[in-house]
Amino acid sequence: MSAGEIVLDVLAGICLLLGAFLAFSAGVGVLRFGHLLARMHAVTKPQVLGLILLMTGVALRLRSGPAVAVLALVVAFQLLTSPVAAHMVGRAGFRTGKVRPEDLDVDDLSDAPPTPPTPQPPTPPTPTPPPPR
Repeated sequence: MSAGEIVLDVLAGICLLLGAFLAFSAGVGVLRFGHLLARMHAVTKPQVLGLILLMTGVALRLRSGPAVAVLALVVAFQLLTSPVAAHMVGRAGFRTGKVRPEDLDVDDLSDAPPTPPTPQPPTPPTPTPPPPR
């Protein structure tokens, strides 16, 4: 084994360990977070980066042209489908009432038009008692 192969194997091991840690943290986030939007964030963000690191580690270890091409396709399809899947899960959760309205800054999916805040009437001043005579 040459020094270059050893360096590539060490880099592959580091990528595999980091990718496995991120995939594990995504699973823990699904179990620990309380509501749908936080769970979706936990599933999509670290899981995609974890998969990219895992595929990079496998590609560094295999060092084969066709295998690296297939791994690149796996990463590309994951990058294309993960945002769409998260969007569809979020939309389905909103439509079925699983998303709390207070979790949203802007509600673009609601059928009702946004209502402007109602103005509050001014409070009348409190009368002061007359001075004693």
